[in-house]
Amino acid sequence: MKTLNDGLAHRPMHVLIADDDEGVRELLEVLCGNLGYVTSSVSDGESALSAIIAEKPDLVLLDCIMPGMNGFEVIKEIKKIDSLKHIPILLLTGLTSREDRIKGITAGANDFLTKPIDEEELSLRLKNAFQIKAYQNLLENEKVLLDNLVIERTIELQTALDQTKEACTDTIYRMAILSEYRDSDTGAHIQRIGAFARILSRLAGYSEDFQEDIYYSAILHDIGKIGIPDSILLKNGSLEKEEWARMMNHTEIGAKILGNSKSSYITMAKKIAHFHHERWDGGGYPDGLTGTQIPVEARITNIVDQYDALRSDRPYKKGFSHEASIEIIFIGDGRTKPEHFDPDLLKCFMKNHLEFRDIFRKMQDDTVLIKESGLGG
Repeated sequence: MKTLNDGLAHRPMHVLIADDDEGVRELLEVLCGNLGYVTSSVSDGESALSAIIAEKPDLVLLDCIMPGMNGFEVIKEIKKIDSLKHIPILLLTGLTSREDRIKGITAGANDFLTKPIDEEELSLRLKNAFQIKAYQNLLENEKVLLDNLVIERTIELQTALDQTKEACTDTIYRMAILSEYRDSDTGAHIQRIGAFARILSRLAGYSEDFQEDIYYSAILHDIGKIGIPDSILLKNGSLEKEEWARMMNHTEIGAKILGNSKSSYITMAKKIAHFHHERWDGGGYPDGLTGTQIPVEARITNIVDQYDALRSDRPYKKGFSHEASIEIIFIGDGRTKPEHFDPDLLKCFMKNHLEFRDIFRKMQDDTVLIKESGLGG
Protein backbone atom coordinates (compact mmCIF):
# COMPACT_ATOMS: atom_id res chain seq x y z
CA MET A 1 0.00 0.00 0.00
CA LYS A 2 1.47 3.36 -1.05
CA THR A 3 1.78 5.98 1.70
CA LEU A 4 1.81 9.75 1.56
CA ASN A 5 5.55 9.94 2.18
CA ASP A 6 6.53 7.36 -0.42
CA GLY A 7 9.06 8.95 -2.76
CA LEU A 8 9.86 11.78 -0.33
CA ALA A 9 11.93 10.04 2.34
CA HIS A 10 14.13 8.01 0.01
CA ARG A 11 15.83 10.85 -1.86
CA PRO A 12 16.28 14.63 -1.56
CA MET A 13 13.77 16.58 -3.65
CA HIS A 14 15.05 18.38 -6.72
CA VAL A 15 14.18 22.09 -7.04
CA LEU A 16 14.80 23.87 -10.35
CA ILE A 17 15.40 27.64 -9.96
CA ALA A 18 14.72 29.85 -13.00
CA ASP A 19 15.52 33.57 -12.58
CA ASP A 20 17.47 36.07 -14.67
CA ASP A 21 18.90 37.65 -11.51
CA GLU A 22 22.12 35.82 -10.56
CA GLY A 23 21.94 37.07 -6.98
CA VAL A 24 18.43 35.69 -6.53
CA ARG A 25 19.50 32.33 -8.01
CA GLU A 26 22.48 32.05 -5.66
CA LEU A 27 20.36 33.01 -2.62
CA LEU A 28 17.69 30.45 -3.47
CA GLU A 29 20.30 27.73 -4.05
CA VAL A 30 21.75 28.36 -0.60
CA LEU A 31 18.38 28.52 1.16
CA CYS A 32 17.04 25.41 -0.57
CA GLY A 33 20.29 23.57 0.14
CA ASN A 34 19.95 24.45 3.81
CA LEU A 35 16.43 22.94 3.74
CA GLY A 36 17.81 19.67 2.37
CA TYR A 37 16.84 20.07 -1.28
CA VAL A 38 18.99 19.49 -4.35
CA THR A 39 19.00 22.42 -6.77
CA SER A 40 19.82 23.36 -10.34
CA SER A 41 19.36 26.77 -11.94
CA VAL A 42 18.86 28.57 -15.26
CA SER A 43 18.64 32.22 -16.23
CA ASP A 44 15.89 32.47 -18.89
CA GLY A 45 12.52 31.05 -19.93
CA GLU A 46 13.70 28.91 -22.84
CA SER A 47 16.38 27.30 -20.67
CA ALA A 48 13.81 26.73 -17.93
CA LEU A 49 11.50 24.91 -20.33
CA SER A 50 14.34 22.74 -21.66
CA ALA A 51 15.57 21.93 -18.14
CA ILE A 52 12.10 20.96 -16.92
CA ILE A 53 11.65 18.61 -19.88
CA ALA A 54 15.12 17.09 -19.49
CA GLU A 55 15.48 16.94 -15.70
CA LYS A 56 11.84 16.51 -14.58
CA PRO A 57 12.43 18.31 -11.26
CA ASP A 58 10.14 17.78 -8.29
CA LEU A 59 9.35 21.53 -8.08
CA VAL A 60 10.13 24.71 -10.03
CA LEU A 61 10.79 28.19 -8.61
CA LEU A 62 10.03 30.31 -11.68
CA ASP A 63 10.49 34.03 -12.11
CA CYS A 64 7.60 35.83 -13.79
CA ILE A 65 9.67 38.30 -15.80
CA MET A 66 12.67 36.92 -17.73
CA PRO A 67 14.27 37.65 -21.09
CA GLY A 68 12.55 35.93 -24.03
CA MET A 69 9.90 33.52 -22.77
CA ASN A 70 8.41 34.78 -19.50
CA GLY A 71 7.28 32.63 -16.58
CA PHE A 72 3.62 32.61 -17.59
CA GLU A 73 4.52 31.26 -21.05
CA VAL A 74 6.76 28.56 -19.58
CA ILE A 75 3.92 27.34 -17.35
CA LYS A 76 1.48 27.15 -20.27
CA GLU A 77 3.93 25.02 -22.27
CA ILE A 78 4.62 22.69 -19.34
CA LYS A 79 0.92 22.13 -18.65
CA LYS A 80 0.52 20.83 -22.21
CA ILE A 81 2.80 17.86 -21.44
CA ASP A 82 1.01 15.09 -19.53
CA SER A 83 4.15 13.73 -17.87
CA LEU A 84 5.12 17.19 -16.56
CA LYS A 85 1.87 19.00 -15.86
CA HIS A 86 1.71 17.83 -12.21
CA ILE A 87 5.10 19.35 -11.29
CA PRO A 88 4.42 22.11 -8.70
CA ILE A 89 5.41 25.58 -9.92
CA LEU A 90 5.90 28.51 -7.57
CA LEU A 91 6.05 31.89 -9.30
CA LEU A 92 8.72 34.29 -8.03
CA THR A 93 7.30 37.76 -8.33
CA GLY A 94 7.72 41.27 -7.14
CA LEU A 95 4.31 41.98 -8.62
CA THR A 96 1.51 42.42 -6.15
CA SER A 97 -1.39 43.37 -8.40
CA ARG A 98 -4.54 41.24 -8.44
CA GLU A 99 -4.42 40.96 -12.25
CA ASP A 100 -0.92 39.45 -12.26
CA ARG A 101 -1.83 36.88 -9.64
CA ILE A 102 -4.96 35.89 -11.55
CA LYS A 103 -2.81 35.62 -14.69
CA GLY A 104 -0.44 33.29 -12.86
CA ILE A 105 -3.24 31.10 -11.51
CA THR A 106 -4.85 30.97 -14.95
CA ALA A 107 -1.56 29.85 -16.48
CA GLY A 108 -1.35 27.03 -13.93
CA ALA A 109 0.91 28.24 -11.14
CA ASN A 110 0.47 26.41 -7.84
CA ASP A 111 1.58 29.20 -5.54
CA PHE A 112 3.48 32.51 -5.34
CA LEU A 113 6.66 33.58 -3.57
CA THR A 114 7.13 37.31 -3.25
CA LYS A 115 10.52 38.99 -3.61
CA PRO A 116 12.54 39.79 -1.58
CA ILE A 117 12.75 36.16 -0.48
CA ASP A 118 11.91 35.37 3.15
CA GLU A 119 13.56 32.13 4.31
CA GLU A 120 10.72 31.09 6.61
CA GLU A 121 8.10 31.78 3.95
CA LEU A 122 10.17 29.84 1.40
CA SER A 123 10.40 26.86 3.74
CA LEU A 124 6.65 26.79 4.40
CA ARG A 125 5.61 27.22 0.77
CA LEU A 126 8.01 24.49 -0.41
CA LYS A 127 6.78 22.17 2.33
CA ASN A 128 3.14 22.80 1.39
CA ALA A 129 3.84 22.31 -2.32
CA PHE A 130 5.61 19.01 -1.73
CA GLN A 131 2.81 17.86 0.56
CA ILE A 132 0.26 18.54 -2.18
CA LYS A 133 2.48 16.75 -4.70
CA ALA A 134 2.66 13.77 -2.37
CA TYR A 135 -1.14 13.64 -2.27
CA GLN A 136 -1.24 13.80 -6.07
CA ASN A 137 1.32 11.00 -6.33
CA LEU A 138 -0.70 8.91 -3.91
CA LEU A 139 -3.87 9.43 -5.95
CA GLU A 140 -2.05 8.55 -9.16
CA ASN A 141 -0.64 5.39 -7.58
CA GLU A 142 -4.07 4.41 -6.30
CA LYS A 143 -5.55 5.05 -9.76
CA VAL A 144 -2.94 2.78 -11.36
CA LEU A 145 -3.62 0.09 -8.78
CA LEU A 146 -7.37 0.42 -9.33
CA ASP A 147 -6.99 0.32 -13.13
CA ASN A 148 -4.84 -2.80 -12.87
CA LEU A 149 -7.37 -4.40 -10.52
CA VAL A 150 -10.21 -3.63 -12.95
CA ILE A 151 -8.22 -5.17 -15.81
CA GLU A 152 -7.44 -8.23 -13.70
CA ARG A 153 -11.07 -8.70 -12.62
CA THR A 154 -12.26 -8.16 -16.20
CA ILE A 155 -9.93 -10.90 -17.43
CA GLU A 156 -11.12 -13.21 -14.66
CA LEU A 157 -14.76 -12.48 -15.50
CA GLN A 158 -14.21 -13.04 -19.22
CA THR A 159 -12.44 -16.32 -18.47
CA ALA A 160 -15.35 -17.42 -16.29
CA LEU A 161 -17.85 -16.43 -18.98
CA ASP A 162 -15.86 -18.30 -21.62
CA GLN A 163 -15.76 -21.39 -19.42
CA THR A 164 -19.50 -21.15 -18.79
CA LYS A 165 -20.18 -20.77 -22.50
CA GLU A 166 -17.94 -23.73 -23.30
CA ALA A 167 -19.71 -25.87 -20.71
CA CYS A 168 -23.11 -24.88 -22.09
CA THR A 169 -22.24 -25.53 -25.72
CA ASP A 170 -20.61 -28.80 -24.77
CA THR A 171 -23.86 -29.85 -23.09
CA ILE A 172 -25.78 -28.88 -26.22
CA TYR A 173 -23.51 -30.98 -28.41
CA ARG A 174 -23.92 -33.98 -26.12
CA MET A 175 -27.69 -33.60 -26.15
CA ALA A 176 -27.53 -33.45 -29.95
CA ILE A 177 -25.47 -36.63 -29.94
CA LEU A 178 -28.19 -38.24 -27.81
CA SER A 179 -30.72 -37.32 -30.51
CA GLU A 180 -28.50 -38.86 -33.17
CA TYR A 181 -28.35 -42.15 -31.31
CA ARG A 182 -32.13 -42.32 -31.40
CA ASP A 183 -32.43 -41.36 -35.06
CA SER A 184 -29.15 -42.18 -36.77
CA ASP A 185 -30.47 -41.58 -40.29
CA THR A 186 -30.94 -37.88 -39.49
CA GLY A 187 -27.65 -37.20 -37.66
CA ALA A 188 -26.30 -35.03 -40.48
CA HIS A 189 -29.68 -33.26 -40.58
CA ILE A 190 -29.21 -32.16 -36.97
CA GLN A 191 -25.76 -30.84 -37.80
CA ARG A 192 -26.88 -28.88 -40.84
CA ILE A 193 -29.83 -27.17 -39.17
CA GLY A 194 -27.58 -25.07 -36.93
CA ALA A 195 -25.50 -23.91 -39.90
CA PHE A 196 -28.61 -23.23 -42.00
CA ALA A 197 -30.34 -21.28 -39.23
CA ARG A 198 -27.29 -19.13 -38.68
CA ILE A 199 -27.03 -18.31 -42.38
CA LEU A 200 -30.70 -17.40 -42.71
CA SER A 201 -30.63 -15.20 -39.60
CA ARG A 202 -27.59 -13.39 -41.02
CA LEU A 203 -29.30 -12.91 -44.39
CA ALA A 204 -32.39 -11.57 -42.60
CA GLY A 205 -30.28 -8.96 -40.79
CA TYR A 206 -30.29 -10.29 -37.24
CA SER A 207 -27.47 -9.43 -34.85
CA GLU A 208 -24.29 -11.48 -34.48
CA ASP A 209 -25.38 -12.45 -30.95
CA PHE A 210 -28.68 -13.76 -32.33
CA GLN A 211 -26.85 -15.63 -35.08
CA GLU A 212 -24.59 -17.30 -32.53
CA ASP A 213 -27.48 -18.24 -30.25
CA ILE A 214 -29.55 -19.78 -33.03
CA TYR A 215 -26.53 -21.65 -34.37
CA TYR A 216 -26.18 -23.53 -31.11
CA SER A 217 -29.88 -23.69 -30.31
CA ALA A 218 -31.34 -24.96 -33.57
CA ILE A 219 -29.47 -28.27 -33.43
CA LEU A 220 -31.78 -29.20 -30.52
CA HIS A 221 -34.99 -28.58 -32.48
CA ASP A 222 -35.91 -32.29 -32.46
CA ILE A 223 -34.58 -33.19 -28.99
CA GLY A 224 -38.13 -34.15 -28.04
CA LYS A 225 -37.94 -37.19 -30.33
CA ILE A 226 -36.11 -38.86 -27.47
CA GLY A 227 -39.59 -39.42 -26.03
CA ILE A 228 -41.01 -41.01 -29.19
CA PRO A 229 -41.05 -44.83 -29.43
CA ASP A 230 -38.71 -46.39 -31.99
CA SER A 231 -41.67 -48.14 -33.59
CA ILE A 232 -42.94 -44.73 -34.65
CA LEU A 233 -39.69 -42.80 -35.02
CA LEU A 234 -38.06 -45.39 -37.28
CA LYS A 235 -41.15 -46.73 -39.03
CA ASN A 236 -40.56 -47.56 -42.69
CA GLY A 237 -43.77 -46.18 -44.07
CA SER A 238 -46.61 -43.75 -43.42
CA LEU A 239 -47.73 -43.21 -39.85
CA GLU A 240 -51.22 -44.08 -38.69
CA LYS A 241 -53.35 -41.29 -37.21
CA GLU A 242 -52.57 -42.24 -33.62
CA GLU A 243 -48.89 -42.67 -34.43
CA TRP A 244 -48.79 -39.23 -36.04
CA ALA A 245 -50.39 -37.72 -32.95
CA ARG A 246 -47.62 -39.30 -30.86
CA MET A 247 -44.98 -38.01 -33.26
CA MET A 248 -46.31 -34.45 -33.10
CA ASN A 249 -45.95 -34.58 -29.33
CA HIS A 250 -42.15 -34.38 -29.74
CA THR A 251 -42.44 -30.57 -29.80
CA GLU A 252 -43.91 -30.40 -26.30
CA ILE A 253 -41.55 -33.07 -25.01
CA GLY A 254 -38.62 -31.02 -26.30
CA ALA A 255 -39.94 -27.87 -24.62
CA LYS A 256 -40.20 -29.71 -21.30
CA ILE A 257 -36.68 -31.10 -21.61
CA LEU A 258 -35.27 -27.62 -22.29
CA GLY A 259 -37.51 -25.68 -19.87
CA ASN A 260 -36.52 -23.28 -17.08
CA SER A 261 -32.93 -22.58 -18.14
CA LYS A 262 -31.08 -19.28 -17.68
CA SER A 263 -28.84 -19.99 -20.67
CA SER A 264 -29.65 -17.88 -23.72
CA TYR A 265 -28.91 -20.92 -25.90
CA ILE A 266 -31.25 -23.24 -24.06
CA THR A 267 -33.97 -20.59 -23.73
CA MET A 268 -33.92 -20.10 -27.49
CA ALA A 269 -33.68 -23.86 -28.07
CA LYS A 270 -36.86 -24.34 -26.03
CA LYS A 271 -38.76 -21.91 -28.28
CA ILE A 272 -37.44 -23.65 -31.37
CA ALA A 273 -38.22 -27.15 -30.11
CA HIS A 274 -41.73 -26.10 -29.12
CA PHE A 275 -42.74 -24.03 -32.15
CA HIS A 276 -40.66 -25.06 -35.17
CA HIS A 277 -43.63 -26.94 -36.68
CA GLU A 278 -45.99 -23.97 -36.42
CA ARG A 279 -46.99 -22.43 -39.78
CA TRP A 280 -47.37 -18.80 -40.78
CA ASP A 281 -50.96 -19.48 -41.95
CA GLY A 282 -51.91 -21.15 -38.65
CA GLY A 283 -51.98 -24.71 -39.93
CA GLY A 284 -49.10 -26.03 -37.84
CA TYR A 285 -48.76 -27.63 -34.41
CA PRO A 286 -48.83 -27.88 -31.43
CA ASP A 287 -50.72 -24.60 -30.78
CA GLY A 288 -51.87 -23.45 -34.22
CA LEU A 289 -50.11 -20.09 -33.91
CA THR A 290 -50.14 -17.65 -36.82
CA GLY A 291 -47.76 -15.02 -38.21
CA THR A 292 -45.62 -13.21 -35.70
CA GLN A 293 -47.23 -15.10 -32.82
CA ILE A 294 -44.61 -17.70 -33.73
CA PRO A 295 -41.18 -16.82 -32.27
CA VAL A 296 -38.84 -15.70 -35.04
CA GLU A 297 -36.19 -18.28 -34.15
CA ALA A 298 -38.81 -20.98 -34.72
CA ARG A 299 -39.87 -19.40 -38.02
CA ILE A 300 -36.27 -19.44 -39.20
CA THR A 301 -35.80 -23.05 -38.15
CA ASN A 302 -39.10 -24.02 -39.79
CA ILE A 303 -37.87 -23.02 -43.25
CA VAL A 304 -34.43 -24.58 -43.04
CA ASP A 305 -35.81 -27.71 -41.37
CA GLN A 306 -38.30 -28.14 -44.21
CA TYR A 307 -35.59 -27.63 -46.84
CA ASP A 308 -33.29 -30.17 -45.21
CA ALA A 309 -36.10 -32.67 -44.68
CA LEU A 310 -36.94 -32.50 -48.39
CA ARG A 311 -33.29 -33.02 -49.33
CA SER A 312 -32.67 -35.89 -46.94
CA ASP A 313 -33.27 -39.63 -47.29
CA ARG A 314 -35.72 -41.06 -44.78
CA PRO A 315 -36.88 -44.64 -44.11
CA TYR A 316 -40.07 -43.77 -45.99
CA LYS A 317 -38.63 -41.70 -48.91
CA LYS A 318 -35.62 -40.72 -50.98
CA GLY A 319 -34.29 -37.18 -50.75
CA PHE A 320 -35.17 -34.63 -53.44
CA SER A 321 -32.66 -32.61 -55.44
CA HIS A 322 -31.95 -29.02 -54.48
CA GLU A 323 -33.94 -27.74 -57.44
CA ALA A 324 -36.96 -29.90 -56.66
CA SER A 325 -36.85 -28.93 -52.97
CA ILE A 326 -36.74 -25.22 -53.79
CA GLU A 327 -39.69 -25.61 -56.15
CA ILE A 328 -41.74 -27.39 -53.47
CA ILE A 329 -41.02 -24.68 -50.89
CA PHE A 330 -41.58 -21.76 -53.22
CA ILE A 331 -44.53 -23.11 -55.25
CA GLY A 332 -45.90 -25.97 -53.12
CA ASP A 333 -46.77 -29.63 -53.65
CA GLY A 334 -49.97 -30.03 -51.65
CA ARG A 335 -48.33 -30.92 -48.35
CA THR A 336 -45.89 -28.01 -48.36
CA LYS A 337 -46.99 -24.52 -49.36
CA PRO A 338 -45.24 -21.12 -49.36
CA GLU A 339 -48.06 -19.86 -47.09
CA HIS A 340 -46.55 -22.01 -44.35
CA PHE A 341 -43.51 -19.75 -44.02
CA ASP A 342 -42.73 -16.21 -42.89
CA PRO A 343 -42.84 -14.35 -46.24
CA ASP A 344 -39.87 -12.08 -45.45
CA LEU A 345 -37.70 -15.01 -44.36
CA LEU A 346 -38.86 -16.99 -47.38
CA LYS A 347 -37.68 -14.18 -49.70
CA CYS A 348 -34.25 -14.20 -48.03
CA PHE A 349 -34.06 -17.95 -48.35
CA MET A 350 -35.07 -18.03 -52.02
CA LYS A 351 -32.77 -15.15 -52.97
CA ASN A 352 -29.77 -16.96 -51.45
CA HIS A 353 -30.79 -20.60 -51.87
CA LEU A 354 -27.45 -21.60 -53.43
CA GLU A 355 -25.71 -20.99 -50.08
CA PHE A 356 -27.93 -23.66 -48.54
CA ARG A 357 -27.27 -26.01 -51.43
CA ASP A 358 -23.52 -25.66 -50.89
CA ILE A 359 -23.76 -26.29 -47.15
CA PHE A 360 -25.91 -29.38 -47.75
CA ARG A 361 -23.35 -30.76 -50.19
CA LYS A 362 -20.49 -30.13 -47.78
CA MET A 363 -22.25 -31.69 -44.81
CA GLN A 364 -24.26 -34.37 -46.61
CA ASP A 365 -22.09 -37.25 -45.50
CA ASP A 366 -20.66 -35.72 -42.32
CA THR A 367 -20.66 -37.97 -39.28
CA VAL A 368 -19.35 -35.33 -36.86
CA LEU A 369 -21.16 -32.54 -35.10
CA ILE A 370 -21.14 -28.93 -36.23
CA LYS A 371 -18.62 -28.16 -33.52
CA GLU A 372 -16.07 -30.21 -35.44
CA SER A 373 -17.15 -29.20 -38.96
CA GLY A 374 -15.79 -25.65 -38.87
CA LEU A 375 -19.03 -24.17 -40.20
CA GLY A 376 -20.00 -22.45 -37.00
CA GLY A 377 -17.36 -19.74 -36.92
